[in-house]
Amino acid sequence: MSTISIDRVKRSFDRSFDSYHEAASQQALIAQQLVARLSEIGAPEHFHRGFEIGCGTGHLTQALNKCFSFSSLTLNDLVPAASRTATAAAAHFLPGDARDIKWPDSPDLIASASTIQWTNAPKKLLNRMAHALAPGGWLAITGFGPRHYCELTDLGSSAQAPGLCEPHVLADAVGHAGAGEFDILDVGAECHRLWFDTPKHALRHLRRTGVNAGTTNTWTRASFARFYDSYVQRFGCTRGVPLTYQPTWIIARKLL
Repeated sequence: MSTISIDRVKRSFDRSFDSYHEAASQQALIAQQLVARLSEIGAPEHFHRGFEIGCGTGHLTQALNKCFSFSSLTLNDLVPAASRTATAAAAHFLPGDARDIKWPDSPDLIASASTIQWTNAPKKLLNRMAHALAPGGWLAITGFGPRHYCELTDLGSSAQAPGLCEPHVLADAVGHAGAGEFDILDVGAECHRLWFDTPKHALRHLRRTGVNAGTTNTWTRASFARFYDSYVQRFGCTRGVPLTYQPTWIIARKLL
């Protein structure tokens, strides 16, 4: 498993903050699907205290606010510019690394989309969520699995996030948290692909979303040409070249 300093992740997303919201179409869809599923499963229309980890530019925040109401909502993110997301949502902003900062007391919803994969120990973070959640509270989390960006991994890229994990890892982390029993209501994963005209367009997409924080590649003209040719030869077809996304998710409720 790769390791990435949190400062490096912060710098990458800080640079891409203004381009992320439009470019991150898959992350937006993942957030919308998580909220829709949360509602379908039977989450209440109103939460007393909501806490979102890794709010970014607001894909999940916006989806939550369209479907639910909150007496109070706290948004967390590494990137200071995400305070704009909190301001737009009339929410409190809590900056910093979610693993280290003090959380709101006993939230009855903890939600996070496309964030936990950036920690080297996603199970530990999920364990803290389980402990922090109020009795009867809801947990709605998405990350990414090991097939995420598999094309890049197969070509030797180091861009892979450190906390990619299968759905059963999410379920085990919540179910074995020792924080009271949980009802695991939905857990799963799926793979789908984005298509690009060329490998250069795929890399541009990654740069605009900031999700290349893990890469240590320093391109030369020759190394980029080799990467380009290998990508096309191994994965190219009449549609162009693919980039695989593998979102994973868990929705759970803490028993009273």
